[in-house]
Amino acid sequence: MDRIVVERIVCFGYHGVLLEEQTLGQEFQVSLELGVDLSTHKNDQIDKVPDYRTAISIVEDIMYGQSRRLLETLACDIADKLLLVGGVVEVTVEVCKPNPPIPGVQGGVSVMVNRVK
Repeated sequence: MDRIVVERIVCFGYHGVLLEEQTLGQEFQVSLELGVDLSTHKNDQIDKVPDYRTAISIVEDIMYGQSRRLLETLACDIADKLLLVGGVVEVTVEVCKPNPPIPGVQGGVSVMVNRVK
């Protein structure tokens, strides 16, 4: 399976369980792997392959949209929408909260989901 990889789409959002997260907001980072079949791709035309700009717009719509409490919900919602993009047959979505309000956590907290059409 061929892959299109988009790393660390940075969004500011109001997602989280704590009231402070929902009120003050925080940075999130979303990374994507789109499983595609490029074996027959012979030309240099954007309309013949999945456009990763569309994938980025889907991420931004969800991240800047309705507040969700859980990273799991964000990741699943993004994955479900990405599977609707023409030519995408598999997705892996990682949603990271790089600075969670949890004492002792230095490297962030992430949820990664994989979906296949």
